[in-house]
This record gives sequence, structure tokens and C-alpha cells, in this order.
Amino acid sequence: MTKPNAVPEISCLTAFEACLLNVAATLEQPLTLASLHAAQSGSNDDLTVRDIIDVAHRTGLQAGYGKRHLAAFDDGLAPAILLLGGNRAVVYHGRTPNGTLLIFDPELGEGIGEIPEDKLKLTYTGYAILLRRNHNDDISTGDVSQTSHWFWSALSANRWSYMQVALAAALANLLGLSTSVFIMVVYDRVLPNEATESLIALTAGVCLALVFDFVLKLLRAGFIDRAGQRADMFMGRRVFDQLLNIQMKSRTGSTGAMTSTVREFETLREFFTSATLVAVVDLPFIGLFIFVIYLVGGPLALIPALAVPIVLLAGLAVQPILSRMADKSLADGQSKQSVLIEAVSGLETIKTTAAGRQMRTRWEKAIEQQSAHSARSRAVTQFALNLTGFTQQAAQVLIVFYGVFLVTEGQASMGALVASVMLTGRALAPLGQLAQTLTRVNQARSAYRNLNTLMQAESERPAGRNWINRSGFNGRISFSNVHFSYPDQSEDTLNGVSFTINPGEKVAILGQIGSGKSTIARLLLGLYTPRVGSVLLDGLDIRQIDPGDLRRNIGSVLQDVWLFSGSVRENIASGAIRPRDEDLIEAGRVAGVENFVANNPCGYDLRIAERGEGLSGGQKQAIALARALIGRPPVLLLDEPTSAMDVKTEAQVIQRLKQATQDTTMVIVTHRTSLLNLVDRVIVIEGGKIGADGPKSLLTQHTRRTGRHLNVAAS
Repeated sequence: MTKPNAVPEISCLTAFEACLLNVAATLEQPLTLASLHAAQSGSNDDLTVRDIIDVAHRTGLQAGYGKRHLAAFDDGLAPAILLLGGNRAVVYHGRTPNGTLLIFDPELGEGIGEIPEDKLKLTYTGYAILLRRNHNDDISTGDVSQTSHWFWSALSANRWSYMQVALAAALANLLGLSTSVFIMVVYDRVLPNEATESLIALTAGVCLALVFDFVLKLLRAGFIDRAGQRADMFMGRRVFDQLLNIQMKSRTGSTGAMTSTVREFETLREFFTSATLVAVVDLPFIGLFIFVIYLVGGPLALIPALAVPIVLLAGLAVQPILSRMADKSLADGQSKQSVLIEAVSGLETIKTTAAGRQMRTRWEKAIEQQSAHSARSRAVTQFALNLTGFTQQAAQVLIVFYGVFLVTEGQASMGALVASVMLTGRALAPLGQLAQTLTRVNQARSAYRNLNTLMQAESERPAGRNWINRSGFNGRISFSNVHFSYPDQSEDTLNGVSFTINPGEKVAILGQIGSGKSTIARLLLGLYTPRVGSVLLDGLDIRQIDPGDLRRNIGSVLQDVWLFSGSVRENIASGAIRPRDEDLIEAGRVAGVENFVANNPCGYDLRIAERGEGLSGGQKQAIALARALIGRPPVLLLDEPTSAMDVKTEAQVIQRLKQATQDTTMVIVTHRTSLLNLVDRVIVIEGGKIGADGPKSLLTQHTRRTGRHLNVAAS
């Protein structure tokens, strides 16, 4: 039994997680448990094959999934994840000289053992995931520009489907010629000669062509839907992951504006999965129909050849107007969405402050602006549509007019004239949707620009970034000469802040409003990064730690408590990795959640509304505190965690919290003297600097020395 590269916390990992961590360690490609947890999309808190491939690509590995016989594996394919029955997996590490397989099995511990091939065949499903190091220097050094693009790579991955769409369109258009040729032959050959048998044969042939045309159009629609669905899943996940991982400093605009930007993904998806794409595919075949008209009717082809440029020029002429209207409509839509989100989120405040008139004014103004721009856009589009329809009808009339003279002079036959009329209608048909298609193109382009801006924003998890993997932390916190200012602010909120908190130490951070207390909490959680200086956890700059690992080791309760729609259990366990029921119950007991769920028949399955509506402020804080405690993190960061609780409940929570966190590093931002019972040391922040740092008795001395009260209210 040989010792492999260590896999952290193997007892709490699923088979797929342990196997992927083992492969990453073998290939010397750092991979953290937090990145695996963030990639999970399965309904059972487990990694799917798609998740494994996605996280492998993000880590800088090449990954492929498919069917492969066990006998086909050799040392060149090691390591590889073999999928077994019963949702199990092992890692193939090669073969011994006697032919047995070297396997890492998470269920048997951290070692690599030997197993006969025949024995493994009994449970091997025949499918495996092959992984290799990606030796692209650009990716290994974190050059995001060289990684796959969130939009174009999705379309490129489905290029074969789109090639099938083009092929089906070509065949459908070729078969579409059959009806025109059929009419021409009937007029020119069948009718003069009364060739009934030929008529039957021609009719059978054209009916067969129509059947094939019908089937090809169904297949074409299916190809578009399939390609659109795949691209939708890929792009949708990339967009939402970027939204979750975007750095707070890169978040610009209101919540409604950002929501509207993400919703523009629907516009892109609709363009590439709707009949609009079919119209675009049919456009190149206009030239084919004009050429056929030339072969059939000779000079008659001149008329559609002149009509097409007229329609195209008209469509191109209105493009600048449609582009400006699309941008304005998108901006108006964001404004309207912003007002709507504010109104729904703050409905209670709007009612209690009688602010309905102000919100209604903003709503009506946003609707008026969007309606005006939409009306102008529709007017321009309708003009182009009407011009196209007029050109189509005029072309057919002119062909009949000109064709009569050609037939009279014997330069064309009656059948050729009728066929030319039909082919002209078929040739100009795609142009009938040109204006609408161009409008959708402008909308899709505006949507792409806005989404691309979001996707180019700085992310907490940039592609190719390697994190330092730590199995655990002791809880030593250090701020070293930290200077920080919020985006678009000229003055520093923190100016040279330095302090150290030892493992297990309990510290309160005090200060007046706007002094920078909550900013320290945000920096410690990695929500923002210092402009100068560093924030350290166990001597390691937190910028080197995976954000998920960092926040999993720092249980936090922020001043603004936010609960999700769902059960109390789901809210408490939302950030934990497969918590046990005993962990949930213990966290609920310490935080005081049991005080109000014990008497409810639903217990921890009690459903709560978005933002915890229907619960009191103290109950919300209790759930948030339980959420911070459930993972038993080495550090607790509490920002006014009991401000909404009554005196009796707060005293009980403080007593239980004191007993349960004796070895935990605790940082409390507060104004309440009652919470000072939890701490041994206070740090006073004044104007973004350390005003005082020492034991609790320092408060009285500091007040006497400076003559300032720190607004520490009695509980």
C-alpha cells in the first residue's frame, strides 16, 4: 500500500469529491473543497459529471467523459475517475507488473491499493472521466483572456448542430424549387400534350419532395432547439456563477438594473432558439432562387435582382435608428425594473411612510419613457416591413407585366412566367422578416454588450486562479497597515489600521457611527480588499485563500440579516456542507431558534417567506446566528447579533454562546454593553484609525481621556 497525496477531510467527502481532489493532488494542480462545493448543481448535494468537468476546466485541467473498456486503460491514462454502480467512484492510478489495478477508493481511506481487474469489472459501469494537466501557460498563469468565452464558446460547442441547421435549410430550399418546376412543366408540357400519365408521375414526385421538405423543416427546428437548449444551459450557468462570484467593488448600479441585465440573457437565448435564426439561415438562398429564375425566365430575373437591394438598403438604412432605440429601451427597462424591485422589497416602508405617490411617479415616468422609445422603434420597424411588403407585391406585378411581353415575343413560355412569379415570392419571402430580424439583432446585440460587461467584471474566482488549500484554521486574525476606501470615494474609510487577535481570543470592536467598524468586518470576510496593507488569517493573506474556504471558516452575522424563502432548516444549513441533524439542533439551541420552533408542529421545517417576513427581528437574528454556528467555524464575526432581541432572550443567548465558543476566536461589532460580557478585549475605532486597544477597563479610561462617549448603549 503506497501513500498518495493527501485528500483533506476525506471522512466528510462524497466519492466524487474525494476522487477529484485525489486526481488534482496527483496532477499537482491545487483544488479546494470550497471550489467543489461551489460547483455542485445536483439535487442531492453531490457533484454531477458536468460539475466535475466544469470545475476541472476552471482548475486548469483537461477533462473528457465517455465509455471505455477497463482493459483499454494503461499507465498513459492515469489518473482517471472510474464510475461504479451505486453512485460510487474510484481513481485509476495504473497497473502493476502482474496486471492488477492500482486504485484509490475513498471508502477504504487515503491509500492506493491493488485490485484484480476481474473484481472491478463487476461494479464498473463502463464510463470514465479522463483528466490531464492543461499545459497552456496562459491558463496556468491565470490569463483569463485565453480561457473559453462565456458566449462564443457555447455557440462553438454546438457548431455541428448549427451546421446541420444550415444543411437542412439548403436541402429544404432545393426541394422548395420542385413546386415551381412542377407548375412550369404542367403548363408547358402536360397541358398541350394532355399527358395524363406524366402528370401523375410528376404529381407523385412533387408530393414526395413536399414530404421530405416537411420532414427537413421539422429536423431543422429540432436542431435549433437542441443547440439552443445546450447553449442555454451552458451560458445560463456561466452568467449566474459570475453574478454569485462578482466582486462587491465591481457591482455597479441598482439591484433592479443588475436584475434587468441578467434577464437580457433571455433576449440572447430567444434570438438563437427562435424562428428568427431560421430567417437568417434562409437569406443566403435568395441568390439561388434568382439564379433559377434566370434559368427559367431569362430577363425576368432582373426584377427580383433589383428588388432585393432595395429592401436590403432600406433595412440597413434604419439600423442606426433601431440600434439607438434598442439601447434606450434597454436603459428604460432597467429603470423600470429598478423601481419595481424597490417597490416590492420596500412595500411595508412605502405603506407606513405614505411614499406611494413618489414611487408611482417614478414608475409612470419609467413606463412613459420606455413606451415612447418602443413606439418609435415599432414605427421604424413597421416602415421597413411595409416597404418590404410593397416591394414584394410590386416585383410580382412587374414580373407579370414584363413576362406578358416576353411570352408574346416568344422569349418565354407561359409555364416559365408562372414559375417565375412563384419563385419571386419564394426569393423575397425571407426579406419579409428582414426588418423584424434586424430589430431582434439590435436587441440581441444590446443585450450581449450589457451581459458582456457583467461577465468581464472582476470575479472572486477568476479562471486559472490557484488557491492555497488548508484543511483547517486556528483563528489568528491580523490587520497590517490596512488602508481602504469604498469605490467612488476619495477619502479612506480605514487609514492605517493594524491589530492582531490571537486564536480563541474574544474581542469587541467599538466606535461611533461611520468610524469603520463594519468595514473591518467586510474586509475580514473578503468582500472587499485593502487598497494598502493586508488582512491575514493564521499568517496567510486572505487573498490567497479560496473565498468559500475563508467564509466557511468565519461564521458571520452581519447587521442586515437576510433570510431566504424556504424552511428554517434550509436557512440555517444554507452555507454548510452536508450538516448533520445534531449540528442543526445544537446551533439552533445556542442561538435561541428552539425558543420559537419548539412549539410549532412544523419545527425546523417551518416555512418562512422571503427576507423572513412574518418573523420578528429577534427571530431573524436567531436564525442568522444559528447559520453562523452550524459549521463550528474557528472564527465568529458578529455585527450587532442581538440588537433586536429582548433583554431576557439576549441574556440567555449570550450565556449559551459563551459556553459553546470557549475555544473560538470571536470578533463582535456592537454598541450594547451586554455583549461585552462575551469579550476580554476592546478595540476602539476613531475616524478610521485605532483609537484604543486593550482590556474592557480601557473604555472608562478612554472616555475620561478623550471626553467622548462611544455610544455603547445599556442593554
